[in-house]
Amino acid sequence: MASKDKKLPEKRDDSSKSEILHRLKTRPFLFIGTVIVLVIVIIAFVFVPAIVPSAQRGQTLTFGYYNKVPISYVRDSYFYQVLSSISRERQPSSDDPNYIWALYQMWRQAYEETAVHIGIMDEMKQAGYIAPEKVVDREVAKLPMFNVNGKFSSAAYQSMEKTTRMNLWKQVQDSMVVTMYMSDLSDLKTSSNDASFISSMASPQRTFDLVSFSFSSYPDSEIISYAEANPNLFKVVHLSIITIYSSEREARQVLNAVKNGTSTFEEAAMTSSMDNYADRGGDMGIRMAHELMYDIGDEQTRANIINLARGELSDIIKVSTGWAFFRAEETGYTADTNDPAQLDKIRNYIMIYSRGQVEDWFIAEAEKFSSQAREMGFDEAAAAGSLTKQNFGPIPLNYGNTALFSSISSAGVPELANAGTNQFFWRAAFSTPLNSLSIPIVVGENVIVLLPLEESDAEENNIQFIEMYYPYWVNAGLEQSYRSYFLNNEKLDDRFGETFWKIWGNQ
Repeated sequence: MASKDKKLPEKRDDSSKSEILHRLKTRPFLFIGTVIVLVIVIIAFVFVPAIVPSAQRGQTLTFGYYNKVPISYVRDSYFYQVLSSISRERQPSSDDPNYIWALYQMWRQAYEETAVHIGIMDEMKQAGYIAPEKVVDREVAKLPMFNVNGKFSSAAYQSMEKTTRMNLWKQVQDSMVVTMYMSDLSDLKTSSNDASFISSMASPQRTFDLVSFSFSSYPDSEIISYAEANPNLFKVVHLSIITIYSSEREARQVLNAVKNGTSTFEEAAMTSSMDNYADRGGDMGIRMAHELMYDIGDEQTRANIINLARGELSDIIKVSTGWAFFRAEETGYTADTNDPAQLDKIRNYIMIYSRGQVEDWFIAEAEKFSSQAREMGFDEAAAAGSLTKQNFGPIPLNYGNTALFSSISSAGVPELANAGTNQFFWRAAFSTPLNSLSIPIVVGENVIVLLPLEESDAEENNIQFIEMYYPYWVNAGLEQSYRSYFLNNEKLDDRFGETFWKIWGNQ
């Protein structure tokens, strides 16, 4: 065998690289898939990691079924091979605090690869395809473990234990079936005309200026006005609760015991209540009225609870988890908007439940800016409003942040983080005339105004790159699609979690 340190002649190295590039460009999906399959086969038969607790070694561990075919980890199985390959690359250390989580990820990846593999085999079986034995024999003969001085060695072949050898033969046959499946999919999708059409979508490109209005700058004055207009939402109450799951009758018995002094409220909460406040004597802490909406769905009932006087008990009411009654620890009072903590609570409510009002306010502010910008200029209006002007581009119309084109996420503008799939953003960006202001656009937590500056065509080398890369991109998407098809197929009976935790739950 040649020394590992011995370098191949330059000419041969260049030729090998050219061949790899040629195969990658012309049949990337098939080439990559074949290499991965063969690497897994070879690694599995030369590397046997200790990745199963000793109590389970030698057992058949079944993690689910695909069309009633077991997805099992057993010596020399496909699952075993994939996990061996993964473990070789990233076996975690046993003293790693995330050791079990790392193992979970490794095993889950191997499980999913095996489920997809079995799914493909099932599809090909339904189609009636079987890899010819003579072709499989020829491919097995090419494997490194059976070659001596570049030629097939019958002695090396016969020296391998028969069961292992037959398992290897079957794995190669299966890999050829999978390769044929991927090849068929790849052939259906590759088209030079498609590549040319897609590459033409790299143009036109536009460059923009923008200003943004962040929802985080929504003024306190607007928060206070909203609180004053909706005082019942933000009334501050301090309540205690006793919750009984079993029946209204039992809840009333507990209430009567508290009323007649047989038990204190705190004692009844600790001994009879079944909610998360029992250990605290039923104390729910200080709340705003709107925070009780989930627990007390009926508006009138909620109003009765909120308006209890200090020390007063409510009647039994139906709550989401059973039956309950409350005691007011304090008489409710109007929210203090001078208290930063209470103001923040009101702000959070508005941002969740009255977001449209916030959007409308900032759209109006953006329209004021646009009016000023038309009069005095974009830069001057931004400066007058203490707004930061940002610039980005050139980018094409790349809805969905497709990897083939420059994406909005590469613009380096945080305010555009959610713009990639925002149809209103793209429509405004490419329909607004150059050197004209766009309408205000809501993007994530901001309202933005765009100023398109320039429009240009993509550079020729970028277009050529897209045409070259397109087949790989299609096949990458195709791989994602077929994996999703198998992993979400009704034929898949996924029992991974159950089996994994049986193995590793006590480690």
